[in-house]
Amino acid sequence: MCITARFHLQCQMQNLSSVGPWLQVEGFLLSGGWSLVALVCFLLLYIVVLVANGSVAVVIALDRALHTPMYLLFVQLTLNDVMLNSAILPQVLMDLLRPPKHRVMHLSACILQAFLVHVSSTASYTVLMTMAFDRYVAICNPLRYNTIMSGRMLVTLTVLSWGGAVVVVTIVIGSTLWLSRCRSVIEGLYCSNPILFKFSCENIFLQNILALIITALVLGGSICVMLFTYLRITVVCVRNQSSKLNRKALQTCSTHLLVYLLLMLSGLSIVGLQRVQLLVEGKKIISLLKDLVPGALNPIIYGLQSKEVRRYLLSCSGSRTHTQ
Repeated sequence: MCITARFHLQCQMQNLSSVGPWLQVEGFLLSGGWSLVALVCFLLLYIVVLVANGSVAVVIALDRALHTPMYLLFVQLTLNDVMLNSAILPQVLMDLLRPPKHRVMHLSACILQAFLVHVSSTASYTVLMTMAFDRYVAICNPLRYNTIMSGRMLVTLTVLSWGGAVVVVTIVIGSTLWLSRCRSVIEGLYCSNPILFKFSCENIFLQNILALIITALVLGGSICVMLFTYLRITVVCVRNQSSKLNRKALQTCSTHLLVYLLLMLSGLSIVGLQRVQLLVEGKKIISLLKDLVPGALNPIIYGLQSKEVRRYLLSCSGSRTHTQ
C-alpha cells in the first residue's frame, strides 16, 4: 500500500512546475489508521519536549539561586531543543492530517526551516562546548571561577556559541542557494540542506565538500573540547584526592557528559540510516526521534540530577499542598 501511494505521489510531483515557488512535501505515506497512530505518538512526544524544557526554564528563571553560568547555559540548551523540534514537528503533524497531494510548502518557508534546523543542531554542540568550559573552570580553578565566568564572559561565550552557529549555517545554505532549481520535491518530512541539494540538477561536489568540512570542524572541535576539559578535570580530581571535589565533579560532569553522548548518538543515527536497509517510513520515524528523544530527555537528566532544581520543585509542591 505504501509503495503504491508513493508511486502515485511521485507521479503528482512530476506534474509540478520545476521552477515554481511551491514545493511538494512527501511526508509520511502511511495507510489506514497508522497516520492517526503516528500523529498521536509524535504529538505526545512534542508536548513532553515543550512541557519538560519549559518547566526547567521557568524554574531556573524564577529561582535566583539558579542564576549561575551553569544553569543559564542550560536554559540555552532547553530553548534550543524547543526551537529545533518546533521548526519541524508542527509542519509534520499538519501533513499527517492532509492527503499527500495537499502537502505543499513555499520555497521561502523551506529555506527558513532548513536554516533553523541546522542552526539548532550546530548550537547544540557549541552550547555544550561552552558548558564544558564552565565545568572546567569550576573544578580546575574554583577560586577564580567568579572572576573568569563573569557576566561579560558569559555574554561573550553565548554570542560566540550562537553567532558561530548562525555564521557557518549561513555559509553552507548560502552556497546551496546559488544552485539553480529543476525539482520541486521534498523527499522526506522536512527541509534540510541535503534536501535543498536535491532541488538542483547541477554538480554539487563543491557544496558537499563545504558542508562536510564545516560538519567535521564542528564535530571535531566539540570532541577536542570535551577530551581536553574532562582529561584536565580527571587529573585535578586524582591529584587532589578530595571526596568533596570528586562528588562535585561527578554530580555536575556526569549530566553534561550524558547529554553530550546522547547528542552524539542521535547524530550518528543519521549516518547509520544510510548504511542500514530499512523501510522508507522507518527511516522517517528515526529521523524525527533523533531530535525528539534528546529534547525530551535533556531537561529530565539535568532536572533530576540537580539538587537545586529538585529543591525548588519540592518547595513549590509543598507550598501548594499547604495552601490546599
